[in-house]
Order: sequence, then C-alpha cells, then structure tokens
Amino acid sequence: MTALVSAEWTRLTSSRLWLWGLLAALGSGALVGLLALVGPENFTPPLPGLASEEGTRVLLGLLGFTMFVPALIGTAAVASEYRHGTVTTTALFAPRRWTWLAAKLVAYAGGGLAYGVVAAGVAAGALFAVAALKGIALGLPAGTVLALLGRIALTMAVYTLLGVAVGALLRNQVTALVVVGAYFYMVETALMLVPGIKAVYPYLPGGATAALTGFTYLAEAVAGQTGTEAARLLPAPVGGAVLLAYALVAAVIAVAAPLRRDIG
Repeated sequence: MTALVSAEWTRLTSSRLWLWGLLAALGSGALVGLLALVGPENFTPPLPGLASEEGTRVLLGLLGFTMFVPALIGTAAVASEYRHGTVTTTALFAPRRWTWLAAKLVAYAGGGLAYGVVAAGVAAGALFAVAALKGIALGLPAGTVLALLGRIALTMAVYTLLGVAVGALLRNQVTALVVVGAYFYMVETALMLVPGIKAVYPYLPGGATAALTGFTYLAEAVAGQTGTEAARLLPAPVGGAVLLAYALVAAVIAVAAPLRRDIG
C-alpha cells in the first residue's frame, strides 16, 4: 500500500496540476492579506475593522469561501485520469482495484491538506503583517486565529475528497468540473434564498464549514438582502462532525463507484 500511495503522489505531483494548485493556494492566502490591507471598514457595505472580532472573522471566513478550489483540483485530478486513460495502466499494475483506489484517497487527502496548510500559512503571515503595519491588534487572539486557520486547512482536505468523489462518479472532466464549480459557487448560496429550503444549508458542506470557522457573514448578508431571518448555523463541533461525515461518504463513493464498472 505504501508503494501505491507513493506512486499516486508521484503521479499527482508530476503533472502541472500541483503547480496550479500551489499558485491558487498562495493566491488565496495573499487575498486575505490584500483585503486586510484595504480594511473591512472600507468594504461595500462597510464592516467592522480588523481590531474587532467580527472584522477578523470575516477575513478568515473569506479564505474558507475559496474551498471550492481544492474541490476542483480533486475533481480534475481523478477525471483527467479517465480522460487520458492512465487509470487503465494503474489497474494493470494493481489488479486489486480497491488498493490503488484507497491509495488515491490518501494521496489526494494529503494534497488537499498541503493546499490548506499553504493557503492558511500565507493568510496568517499576511494578516499578522498587515496588523503590525497598521499598528493595531487583531480582534481575535493570535492562538484563536491560528486555530481557525488550522480548521480551514483541514477542511480543504475534506473538500478535495469531495471533488475526488465527484470525479470518480462522473469521470467526464468538463462535466465534473462544471458540476463542482456550480454547486459550491452558486447552488448553496441560492438555497439560502428559498425560505422553506434554507434550513438545509447548515448541513451542507458550506454551512458546516461556516459553523466550524464561525463565518456568519454570508448567511447574514443573504438574510439582509431577502429581509428574512438568517440560517442558523450548527455549533462548531457539530459542523466539524458533519464535514467528517462528508469526508467518509466521499471516500466510500470514490472507492465503490469505480469498483462497480469498467474503467476503460
């Protein structure tokens, strides 16, 4: 199994996908620094500044709002193997299909975690640097900021697995990428606009992530636009448990779906 994980990691890092992923992680983290430099009080509409807890949480939550990027990377990594036929070669070298499917999960989860660590690390450095440059103290203690960024990094690994599951199910690269992008970028937010359905939002990946990171801005902004009550997020530990459940379901799908059909 170790050799298979190593082979999958080599496959993942030998393509240009890892480079695009690294650039996206650096960009996501740097975006937090840029927004901090601008200052939440200069947003439209204005928000409390970095010296407030709400202002700091909004910036951290905006990093979490980029979770769809590692999901897209996971989707592209798996779907591209079916597109280019490299998955067939893997099956020939490892006839017990579940072993290399499990190895893929380990490799991609590691890749998603690496993405999250880079993005969170850059965001942390940028946020603290801007606070020092402006001569202000962040609205949250440094330990709390780092803990929230650590949660975001772990969550990005979960989202990568979600993308892997979609790629394994759909296999067509373009279709899979469109589905993942549309869902995370539009569908979850659109659901909050529907009074009878928005109660489901806290149990979706985006809602569970918001609960885990304390990012209430999106739900409150949608409620403000519609004149309704904001969707009530789950407690942070429950949100974490929901995300863990999604990771387990995604892992089962990513392994079970290819086992039940031809890979050619």
